[in-house]
Amino acid sequence: MKNTAISLYLDLMKKTLSFTLWPEPGIPLETFNYKRSAAKRYFTHNLTKILRRFKLQIVEIANYKEKDREEGIIWPMYAETMIGLKRLDNIQYCIEEVLRNKIEGDLIETGVWRGGACIFMKAVLSAYEENERTVFVADSFEGLPKPDATNFPADRGDSHHTEKFLAVSQENVEANFRRYNLLDSKVVFLKGWFKDTLPHAPITKLSILRLDGDMYGSTMDALIH
Repeated sequence: MKNTAISLYLDLMKKTLSFTLWPEPGIPLETFNYKRSAAKRYFTHNLTKILRRFKLQIVEIANYKEKDREEGIIWPMYAETMIGLKRLDNIQYCIEEVLRNKIEGDLIETGVWRGGACIFMKAVLSAYEENERTVFVADSFEGLPKPDATNFPADRGDSHHTEKFLAVSQENVEANFRRYNLLDSKVVFLKGWFKDTLPHAPITKLSILRLDGDMYGSTMDALIH
């Protein structure tokens, strides 16, 4: 399925969605950072809440290496996806294999943030003029749930639900699709917690399932339902 025009378009889409065409701007201090201790994250969260009242923000100068952006190990400010170029390459490879081998089924991502990975799924389908498959965009669009340590002990102490940076509204994600001229009736949004939406979703068959729920419980909910 090699085609110069298609390859150039998809390469540009990957670099644009991941914001790797431009240097990363300063990172707000409140952006989640796994390298910080829980105490530092708590302090940072409260400090930024106070500063926000005065319309102030502390930013840290970004010093990301190219490899960091390729691997998707940063939380970028302006990108539509944080999964990095390598995972976008993988999405392209998987979809091209599905099309090449005529594997039936729609596509879904569970946990979409700003929608970049789903936008790229739709871009690949559009590039190959595959207009019959649906891209399901599943997310709460309100951030992550509080950990259910009783049923999922691995999530005990998880603080993703406190990160406003991860809460992106459905309207904003739709706007991101629209910006790339990729929003149509074959893009279906499933708003809510996975355990509530997926059992009733209009899905009959999937060719690609991308799990990005961050938490163990969310991942299991997507797999079970």
